[in-house]
Amino acid sequence: MAAEKGVLLLIPFWPLSGLEIGKKPMQHYRSLEAVSLTGSWLTIGVFDGVHLGHQEIIRRLTAGAHANGAPAVVLTFFPHPALVLSGTEPKWLTTPDERAEVLAGLGVDVVITHPFDKSIAALGPAEFMARVNQHLGLHKLLVGYDFALGRNRAGNIARLSEIGQELGYTVDPLAATLHDGQIISSTLIRQQLTEGRVREAAARLGRDYALSGTVVRGDGRGRTIGIPTANIAVPVEKAVPTNGVYACHAYHGGKAYKAVVNIGVRPTFTTAEVVPHVEAHLLDFDADIYGQTATLEFVEHLRSEQKFPGIQALVTQIKTDIAKANEIL
Repeated sequence: MAAEKGVLLLIPFWPLSGLEIGKKPMQHYRSLEAVSLTGSWLTIGVFDGVHLGHQEIIRRLTAGAHANGAPAVVLTFFPHPALVLSGTEPKWLTTPDERAEVLAGLGVDVVITHPFDKSIAALGPAEFMARVNQHLGLHKLLVGYDFALGRNRAGNIARLSEIGQELGYTVDPLAATLHDGQIISSTLIRQQLTEGRVREAAARLGRDYALSGTVVRGDGRGRTIGIPTANIAVPVEKAVPTNGVYACHAYHGGKAYKAVVNIGVRPTFTTAEVVPHVEAHLLDFDADIYGQTATLEFVEHLRSEQKFPGIQALVTQIKTDIAKANEIL
């Protein structure tokens, strides 16, 4: 489950001596300047979604770092660099806190979510890596096959290796990770979500795609027809699967439930809706959870959203959806 956490642990200095690598809780910093390490093994990137391709880099990073008694560090950014460089930001597969939580589960010791702005975008690769080295005492840099950083992406693998010779670190590039003959990418996963192909997205993420948010009051119509729903207020920056009905696992209060989730504008009742609602009917559950957090993990797309001739036809279809979801889940 990828619920966001509100606690940020900041430690001004983390010396290598006495550090139980791989056993200490992961530390999440909000800037590079807050960190002081030595002998770091590092990877840099957006890592949105932390999909299977990212996970292969992280696996190599943590295994190598911990075998050498060194901290495994991920340097990532917020907002998405595309927002600064092109003015448009893709919808996030994982918020910064969700991303850090997944990375922690993979054994990363330190995550740095550094602000990305015009001043960072303007740095050349040598200047940027010197700044990184100052705070992390870099020993090893692991990157993807097509990685580049710095102004005009001048810091490709060859250039980063040259800089490493000057600063005292080495670079290990990793090959692309494939699934069904395709390179796994966050862009591809976003496209699959916009087409409702949540099972295919999960195969590339290595887990079901998740949305977390606060349960807010809706119009109460679901309860009047005997099928109460929890309306989830999803962060606006998050990618939401296309409109339709889904079989999901729902998590609330540390417990898991089966759920049927509708994403859409409720055309049976109104033609005025524009922004999709995310409404979850939790099976075998009846409690007031307004103002509390719930997480939905999308398992299967059941059908597209449609307009029904009346409420009874809608209820009949929802009961069919519930039966099908029960079978899938």
